[in-house]
Amino acid sequence: MLMFAVILASSGLLLMIEKGILAEVKPLQPAAGEPARRGGDAEPPGELEAEVLRDVRNRTLRGLCGQPAMPRSVWELPAGQRRTVLRHLLVSDKHRFLYCYVPKVACSNWKRILKVLDGALESVDVKLKMDHKSDLVFLGDMKPEEISYRLKNYYKFIFVRNPMERLLSAYRNKFGEIKEYQQRYGVEIVRRYRKNGGNSAGDDVTFSEFLRYLLDEEVERMNEHWMPIYNLCQPCAVRYDFIGSYERLNADANYVLERVRSPSFVRFPARQPWYNPVTAETLHYYLCNTQRRLIKELLLKYILDFSLFAYPLPNITSEFCRQ
Repeated sequence: MLMFAVILASSGLLLMIEKGILAEVKPLQPAAGEPARRGGDAEPPGELEAEVLRDVRNRTLRGLCGQPAMPRSVWELPAGQRRTVLRHLLVSDKHRFLYCYVPKVACSNWKRILKVLDGALESVDVKLKMDHKSDLVFLGDMKPEEISYRLKNYYKFIFVRNPMERLLSAYRNKFGEIKEYQQRYGVEIVRRYRKNGGNSAGDDVTFSEFLRYLLDEEVERMNEHWMPIYNLCQPCAVRYDFIGSYERLNADANYVLERVRSPSFVRFPARQPWYNPVTAETLHYYLCNTQRRLIKELLLKYILDFSLFAYPLPNITSEFCRQ
């Protein structure tokens, strides 16, 4: 029922997809001479543009979350959805905040910061393979009364990213680099969607095959690396005080660190030299070499992430793809 309402509310966007008339929307650009406050490897875009973006997101969230059928707290969620969001809310009792981590939106760096704040790591620069479970406190491991207290009284934040860019990042990382994912998911994807694909080791999944797999998956059963942000973090049931953007990661991260009064020596980690980012050109290549039908159908599953967090729908017009 909720998804049906969202589709109706987003009918204008979906109509543009069907007609293929989406105009290119350029991302926010950094303002010249505007440095990040605690270091980092990028400068933030203009504060006015960022303020407008936050206002759009807040208005959209209030509009959707104010609907009678929408959950007002985590206790109104079905048990499975409640488990998912509580499993993704990390707790800092020392600094009184909750962070909903979203895979492929710099969550490893945020986990590193939490470990430093709690004394489990000496520095964000320590060269260790990230353990995503140890030395972290998950809200879902607490008693109901402890959960309710923290949801009511702690500062709550989340970081979001362009949905298609996030999916492409997950695809390239998990099926191009991680053998565990190639074996667990890749082998089955190729077997299911490729003729005579039974001999694949799962390391040659195409982007189109990955998208077909996502179309057939139930959202609530998805792996967290490609589950929609809405389902991971439930922004109606949890009223976040701040929604940061991957596109202005350092500036927004520094704002949060100052807001929770973290020590001045704690800064958001710089991007690693080996990191291979998803550029606009890379996204353009993958989108324009994928069947439009797949992308159009997939948008229905991620429409809440596009609309609530004010991301433009991908431009897949013939004119754009000829560029």
